Amino acid sequence: MSKTKIFKMISLALASTLLLGLAACGGGAKETQGNAGSIETGGAEAKAPDKKITITFQNIFPDPTDPKHQIMNKLVKQYEAENPNIKIELDSLNTDQQKLKLKTQAASKEVPDITVVNPAAQMKPFVEANLFAPLNDMLEVNGLKDTFQEGLLDWYSFDGSIYALPDGNNIGVVYYNKELFEQAGVEVPGTFEEMLEVVKALKSKGITPIAIGEKDTWTGSFLFMNMLLRTNGPGFLSDVLENKKTFEDPAFIEAVDAFQSLVAAGAFQEGATSFDYNAGENLFKTGKTAMYYMGSWATGGIETSSVDGKVGVFKFPTINGKGDPNEFMLAPGSAFAISADSKHLQETKDFLNYFMLNFPKETFEAKGAVGIGQIVEGDFKAAGYSDMAMEVLDLFKEVKGGDLAFDNTMNPGTAQAHLSSIQNLFVQNKDSAEVAKEHQTAYEANNN
Repeated sequence: MSKTKIFKMISLALASTLLLGLAACGGGAKETQGNAGSIETGGAEAKAPDKKITITFQNIFPDPTDPKHQIMNKLVKQYEAENPNIKIELDSLNTDQQKLKLKTQAASKEVPDITVVNPAAQMKPFVEANLFAPLNDMLEVNGLKDTFQEGLLDWYSFDGSIYALPDGNNIGVVYYNKELFEQAGVEVPGTFEEMLEVVKALKSKGITPIAIGEKDTWTGSFLFMNMLLRTNGPGFLSDVLENKKTFEDPAFIEAVDAFQSLVAAGAFQEGATSFDYNAGENLFKTGKTAMYYMGSWATGGIETSSVDGKVGVFKFPTINGKGDPNEFMLAPGSAFAISADSKHLQETKDFLNYFMLNFPKETFEAKGAVGIGQIVEGDFKAAGYSDMAMEVLDLFKEVKGGDLAFDNTMNPGTAQAHLSSIQNLFVQNKDSAEVAKEHQTAYEANNN
């Protein structure tokens, strides 16, 4: 798939979230309110409703303050009440814990009934190992397929079959605490050089500039890749895969230099690599840091935190005059997949169908619908969404393209080497050319 086609597809998908008054759940989809046995998928009826069944639902919503955690529990309880023969057993983990656990489970072919995967390169090995069930039949039940934004399911498809259903479609943004900026006498930076000055000014006032949860290594990578997007423009990893560039390219080295300059300026909290995603985010949500770079999925959690009303957003700025701020890190979301070896395959499909059909309405009502992957009905402003949320929605309108995360693009071996290398930069200053060489060596070792 060409880069132009990729960017066009994601831009269309992102833009669709901004339309107000869209058809609820799309395509005339209905909420499923009856017994699990009332849904037919691919012509096969569910088992008798009096049979006691447990479905394991592995997820990445462990934070009780996260709207998605609350929505998940609400829908699970509703489904169990309507289907007394079904028990949904939740296995809630943070992102890195879940990825590691799934790898172990996959190795022993003990994948949970429902699990979480990321798109494209990350989920490909699981599909090739025949660990996930195709979901095309389930998507036709009650019009579920029509609830997803145009083109989004393509990231979770292989050889014509769809293997996972995403919960989001997001962009990377910088959240900032307006009160802390005012205390330090700083303004939103328009360039990276200005951003470094903002960091120094905040530090001088005893304010931690940027929160991060780098124990979960993808967080630092997500930020670094936005910096590479500025120094190179879109498509660096695609060019590496097509042997047009190597990791020792000047644009990559420049991004490493910029990243290390943030660390050297004291941008992040002490012990950043010991904070997981939730702990890092909570620093910002409790007013302890001035900025937070994250995917727009964080909007809902920030809205329900103690800093609600104090937060604005801005685009990641240019670096050395390079890059277009309207090119974003693009994040087709984590997605729910079903084990091909589930002992209760039909019942699991029935539940996931119910969950995803109800998800848009519930997230909208919980003020967590910014950046979800399904079509949402309603006027966000009239529904009480914050000014910050409206700012994020406005940013979606300006997306011209961008790049996917490193580990959604490269094979797992290269991705792991990258994640470890970037994490190391939080604790050790290294020659940027050496960091580039580490990446190139790992890439060559994993692509022979």
